Amino acid sequence: MGLENLALAETGNFPIRHEGNVHNGKVRSVYWLNDEDSKRLNDKKYGIPNTSLGVMIISDRISAFDCNWQGEQGLKGVPGKGTSLNAISQYWFNQFYQKGLTENHILDTPHPLVWIVKKANPILVEAIGRQYITGSMLRDYKKGVRNFCGIKLPDGLRDNQRLPELLITPTTKGILRGIPGIPEKDDVNITREQIRANYSAFGFNSLEDVELYERLLREGFELISQKLKLVGKIFVDTKFEFGYVNDINGNAKMIYIDEVGTPDSSRMWEAESYKQGKIIENSKEGFRQFLLKNLDREILLNSDRMDDRKQLAKNYYVPVDQILGVSKVYKEMAEKIVSASFPKIRDAKAEILDSLNSYGVIE
Repeated sequence: MGLENLALAETGNFPIRHEGNVHNGKVRSVYWLNDEDSKRLNDKKYGIPNTSLGVMIISDRISAFDCNWQGEQGLKGVPGKGTSLNAISQYWFNQFYQKGLTENHILDTPHPLVWIVKKANPILVEAIGRQYITGSMLRDYKKGVRNFCGIKLPDGLRDNQRLPELLITPTTKGILRGIPGIPEKDDVNITREQIRANYSAFGFNSLEDVELYERLLREGFELISQKLKLVGKIFVDTKFEFGYVNDINGNAKMIYIDEVGTPDSSRMWEAESYKQGKIIENSKEGFRQFLLKNLDREILLNSDRMDDRKQLAKNYYVPVDQILGVSKVYKEMAEKIVSASFPKIRDAKAEILDSLNSYGVIE
């Protein structure tokens, strides 16, 4: 018996009236509304003039090494993953706002898998914060690399050691062209000095806003870290994304966008196990390690072999017990962070369309 109905895999084919192409990301699809629908919803619900709106639907797809992976028995994703990610992100976004950091792009949540969002002008920097030396940084460190995004690390660091301070190690978001010293490819490591020297090319409105994004990253990281400590978790590293929207007076304001503090975009460890010298992952990193253990590491870690990697993901079927194990991690993390359980999604597409009926955007 197939398990294909347990996870929502396809999110780019909903009959939602939109303008331009549907933006299909690794795990989310965004339907940007036309000006008429945006204005109508703003007048009726949100009160934000001259702001484009979108319907963002999250899937249960699981992406690792820039590929989406499928399971056995028709599983195209991880059951409960999308609901968990949306709930966690929205919780952190709300915490940031309550603590006076800044706003985010979410306006409304018609369904656990759906957000109504403001369209932002994205800053073209993946804002990465690292509190421990692990993952790709540790692999490079063991090869003798000591300079990471312009930050020099000392010799003698141990595997998975806590760093003396939070390191910001940004990369490019998308392919940027014409910036001195920046290769024209995605996910290039960049330095703070390069961003400051070319802040406009990276999408910042001012030099001061480079410092603002760093402050929002540090304060957001610390808030999540302290909250996770209360439930026995360690916040290891994460990725933030930022963009600009206009406030009610028409002035540009930097906000958090995408997602934040989830098992997809962050590493989280069990605190008690770490004290005993063991690493127990509470994030997608556990799935990544499973792939590295069972498939060709050279293909998975070599970005020059993307064609081989995509073929590998197309032909490989992840065992059901592994997929359900990942599902358990996501659901448990969501329940611990948000302190709530979540309804089971039985017919995702029908439920989502029903939830959007009152918004007047279904074709």
